[in-house]
Amino acid sequence: MKIQFMSLASGSSGNCYYLGNEKYGILIDAGIGVRSIKRTLKSINRPIETIRAIFVTHDHADHIKALANLGEKCHIPVYTTKLVHEGINRNYCMREKLCDSVRYLEKEQSMQLEAFTITNFEVPHDGSDNVGYRITIDGKIFCFATDIGHITTTAANYLSQANYLILEANYDEEMLRMGFYPTYLKERVAGPTGHLSNKESAAFIANHFTPALKYVWLCHLSKDNNHPELVMKTMEYTLREKGITMGIDLHVIPLKRTAPSVIYTFD
Repeated sequence: MKIQFMSLASGSSGNCYYLGNEKYGILIDAGIGVRSIKRTLKSINRPIETIRAIFVTHDHADHIKALANLGEKCHIPVYTTKLVHEGINRNYCMREKLCDSVRYLEKEQSMQLEAFTITNFEVPHDGSDNVGYRITIDGKIFCFATDIGHITTTAANYLSQANYLILEANYDEEMLRMGFYPTYLKERVAGPTGHLSNKESAAFIANHFTPALKYVWLCHLSKDNNHPELVMKTMEYTLREKGITMGIDLHVIPLKRTAPSVIYTFD
């Protein structure tokens, strides 16, 4: 069975990821326009009818924008915790509330959806509730932590299991410090329920690397406080200190903020 992963968008203006096999798939978050989602999926021969479910990390607008259309009009089940669902329906961007598409998940309780085994786990962020996902398909483990203020023991336990890791690298500490954000926003971004810096992301990967980890995709890069070349330099330097060579021991790829990635296929 061939497994495919693709980022449709990854940034503060919208987040959406596809994971599937040759017949069907799921979305993690749906924070971009529904037309963009349908168009991108069609371009990889995955029409919206092949999407079995959407799994939501938290209730911020850049992760939920298309949920009403996909959930209520396309009849795709939307899975997340009860608190996230409540936050989704309170959000200003949800002009139509979720109703028939609502499905509840309990943290750290696995569910089976066709070929997928899905477990969510708590992460620190400032949504109504916040989760990452461990998703196993055909023996391959994908883990998602798209918005995470710091890596807790619980989160580290799940993320360190990944063969394929989608991990936030939101900001460069110096760019944030010297940038134009007001003080309260800088504190929010760098705080324990904000976002993960390049250094923090790199340190986690370096300290938890095993040969079982094949790919890391760096997600949710800030438009104002980060740059792909900068995060890759931070990753290369930090990993090299631990004897890990990017491109040989581990593939590390920064995801585009507003455009789809290539589709990655794994046998």
